[in-house]
Amino acid sequence: MFKISSLKNAIIHIRKCTKFIITIALSAFLIIGVFTLCYKPIYSVTLNGEMIGYSENKSKLQERINKYIEEGNGQNVAFVDIEELPQYKLCLLKKNITPNDEEIFEKVISGGTQYYKYYAITVDNTEKAYVANFSEAEEVINKLKEKNSNNKDKLGVIEKYETNLVELATVEKSVTDLYEKKVVKKVASSTIGATGVNTSNKVVNLGISLVRPVSGVLTSRFGARWGRSHKGIDIGAPKGTTIVAAASGTVTYAHYGYGGGYGNHLIISHGNGVQTLYGHCTSLLVSQGAYVSQGQAIATVGNTGNSQGNHLHLEIRVNGVAQNPQNYLY
Repeated sequence: MFKISSLKNAIIHIRKCTKFIITIALSAFLIIGVFTLCYKPIYSVTLNGEMIGYSENKSKLQERINKYIEEGNGQNVAFVDIEELPQYKLCLLKKNITPNDEEIFEKVISGGTQYYKYYAITVDNTEKAYVANFSEAEEVINKLKEKNSNNKDKLGVIEKYETNLVELATVEKSVTDLYEKKVVKKVASSTIGATGVNTSNKVVNLGISLVRPVSGVLTSRFGARWGRSHKGIDIGAPKGTTIVAAASGTVTYAHYGYGGGYGNHLIISHGNGVQTLYGHCTSLLVSQGAYVSQGQAIATVGNTGNSQGNHLHLEIRVNGVAQNPQNYLY
């Protein structure tokens, strides 16, 4: 009898609990339903501690801001520096709250600083022209070198990041603006050809020491030859033999062609009116204006100009007067 009564009580208790749970569930469902009809989850957005609006999609908004930081909104923008980024907080608000992602985005980017990326082409470390990218800068320099611009050895490129974008030029305009025609300085005839010949036995002090420009056999001496004055000496050597500078100095004249019978030849000035001339060369290894050291390769032996056989014609001049090279060399 006791067992039947206990079982009955248990069943009654379970029924009461079930009804209570169902009531609670229905109430919760009803509350959630009403709440859902009136409220929605949304992110409140603050910037520098100031409330600036609401966004339903935090990830999408932040992704757009990040893209702007990386790319900006204009040509040649490298990046945008934004000091403060927005803060997001999830909350439940009435459904009549309208998101304002566009307004939030504009407020965030308004505090940014755009940095532009472009390239400066320099001449002797001075910025002269600006182009949009490195490939254009490289093309400008290559074209100037192809045109043998006088400044081709002074060109450079600098990558620039600035808050202001300068006026960018096209490749063609940059080449036109930077091209410098190679100026060939006219050398006075007294510089190219000696004005006189020292036929005396007096040896002039050059004030410098000389080394032999080439090793070979002396084939023609200084002085009278074939009814004319031979202003230097000839040293026979195989074609292509290296010729070196007898002393350090500046190449004041370099010529391809006959040039008074010297053929391919050059003149080096050593200071105090002292010059050396190297004639009938096959090739010249230095150009006008170059500074050369004593013993530096400057040309190769040849048979150009008014010449018979491969040899170096060497002259030594002091103030335009040809001196006998045998007084100093060979």
